[in-house]
Amino acid sequence: MNKNIDDIEFVIFDTETTGLDPSSGDRIVEIAALRFKGQEKLLEFQSLVNPGRPVSEAAFAVNKISPEMLKSAPSPENVIPKFLDFIQGSCVCSYNAGFDLEFLNNELKILNKPALKDVLIIDALKMAKRVMPGLERYALWFVSDTLGIKIRQQHRAFSDVELTLAVFEKLKGMLKAKGITDFNKYLGLFGIDPVLLANINNQKIAQIQEALNLRAQIKIEYISASSAQVTRREVVPKEIKRENGKDYLTGYCCLKRQERSFRVDNILHIELVNENDRN
Repeated sequence: MNKNIDDIEFVIFDTETTGLDPSSGDRIVEIAALRFKGQEKLLEFQSLVNPGRPVSEAAFAVNKISPEMLKSAPSPENVIPKFLDFIQGSCVCSYNAGFDLEFLNNELKILNKPALKDVLIIDALKMAKRVMPGLERYALWFVSDTLGIKIRQQHRAFSDVELTLAVFEKLKGMLKAKGITDFNKYLGLFGIDPVLLANINNQKIAQIQEALNLRAQIKIEYISASSAQVTRREVVPKEIKRENGKDYLTGYCCLKRQERSFRVDNILHIELVNENDRN
């Protein structure tokens, strides 16, 4: 069942930390989030967090969060459970989501709580790379500047949330212009959960295999990795192969009139061609 992206409640969140490596003891010192649906902002969340350890000089040079600011801040035991309640029932989004999730899961581990699971997660950085391939760099400030967004990155959690939301909205508009508005397509293109992505890919492979078994043509909607152009094609499947950790459909492309390979994770939609639909 198709779900329009504007009908989904999202939470964009961001963290500031004592350093870059939670495995070396670095912790979250600030977390902020904004819950929204379509164009409507629903709720805000923001809090400093006192992890009981100082911010490194390198981190302070970026976020300017001082020991004095953290002295009276609530503990992780107080803040993290409230944040988990805040994101309940939403799709979570962050810019470079893997970084923030690693720190969040580290805090949960310290609190003797299980890692975040059964939560849908989209990475706005992955979104930028897919929708705007070939940029010189993909730092949040650079992408926002390229998109003409006039918000300055301040490297504080809530201001970065607002900047990420502005980038998300711009990219969402670019995707809408390409005809991509289905939430499930967003998950397939920009999700980071390896189990979910494997399941989505396997469903596509099963459809392709069915066409191979029936010796049937398929219609595909495909987004190019190099240009982000979306095309709709009829393909006569030949085989499914795996190269460098990626699955590919090889077949005769009726649009290009030659054999082509298509990365399965870039296929947005597949359907069998009905015999009656053929010329």
